[in-house]
Amino acid sequence: MASDSSHASPVVANRHHLGVVETHQREAEINKLFRAQIKMEASDLHLQVDKPPMMRIKGEIRELKMDPIGEQEMWDLFLPIMDDRNKEIMATTGGADFAHVVPYEGRNWRFRVNLLKQLGKPGLVARKVEQSIPPFEGLYLPPVMEDLCKFDQGMVLLAGVTGSGKSTTIASMLNWVNANYRKHLLTIEDPIEFVYTPDKCLINQREIGMDVIDFHVAMKHAVREDPDIMLVGEMRDRETFETAIHAAETGHLVFGTIHAPSAPGTIGRILDLFPQAMHSAIRASMGMNMKAIVGQKLLKTIVDKPSRVPIVEVMRFNPTVRKLVMEEEDQKLSSAIRLGKDEGMQLFNDSLYSFIQRELISPQAAFEISPNVEELKMMIKGIAVKASAIL
Repeated sequence: MASDSSHASPVVANRHHLGVVETHQREAEINKLFRAQIKMEASDLHLQVDKPPMMRIKGEIRELKMDPIGEQEMWDLFLPIMDDRNKEIMATTGGADFAHVVPYEGRNWRFRVNLLKQLGKPGLVARKVEQSIPPFEGLYLPPVMEDLCKFDQGMVLLAGVTGSGKSTTIASMLNWVNANYRKHLLTIEDPIEFVYTPDKCLINQREIGMDVIDFHVAMKHAVREDPDIMLVGEMRDRETFETAIHAAETGHLVFGTIHAPSAPGTIGRILDLFPQAMHSAIRASMGMNMKAIVGQKLLKTIVDKPSRVPIVEVMRFNPTVRKLVMEEEDQKLSSAIRLGKDEGMQLFNDSLYSFIQRELISPQAAFEISPNVEELKMMIKGIAVKASAIL
């Protein structure tokens, strides 16, 4: 932030003179907004300079009836919930991610906080992490999710955009493992969202910055920590994916998330992390070690509860899918998913159709996010969609 000293100064200037009383008052002030977020059952809190606080409630952004927040006031809200590391990261990069805990009605509520700068001014987005981890049925996930927790080794990825429920789905999967297997579960997260209560599993959760300096050091340590199952968080770069796939190759079951539009589209997203010369080797590694990719979107319902449901695409790496991935025939993966219905595979349209039939979502809302609207309309009319020849 050296090039923007006018906006950097609140961070630097306030680092060394935050008194105890002043910190407590400021902490309480921003915590009022977090508690309001809990009361209003809002998934996200948005703070932007010169605007009142906003919250996402049942999928829609709503403005609170409060005064706009000035720039200095925004910095004053942020500083008490930032440690020295995050102040430094914010000052040098213009953004910071961390977890924040707020006591409310006898419980500690966790928030995933992202600080950012836009148009040179500070802002905040905070995602409320649910207190309990619902089972698959409570999240309206398909039964096949249980099968994806039973592998001894390999990789399972959750794909989707920000806010699509990937973290909650993975938490539900790990909690199922925790309830059913006596294994060592190790998570490496930035930041930690869900805190697991050990049941049958031994659980270690490591947060980047607080418990270990960075992801790569954490992964180096991980191989010496005897894990059976690992959560490595988000596949953000080449080194992260390489490290995670190597862990899968060496006998671990690895869970992770990735920003990708669909299960088949994840293949291209992973390849984009690598130079062209490495694509064949990466395809071979995915073919050998990937067990499943689950694509997920969230869609608002037409009922009070649940307010949103996950639209899920499931691609298991059976022999057909492995062959297509290794032979660079990604365009045929959707047909392979359709052929794999008996193995629990499904396309986004299958999920949409199921929720329409159960009268949880409207056809109009489904058409807006369907990757193939005409196909979905045929399904609603009762016209079967056949898989095209893929071999």
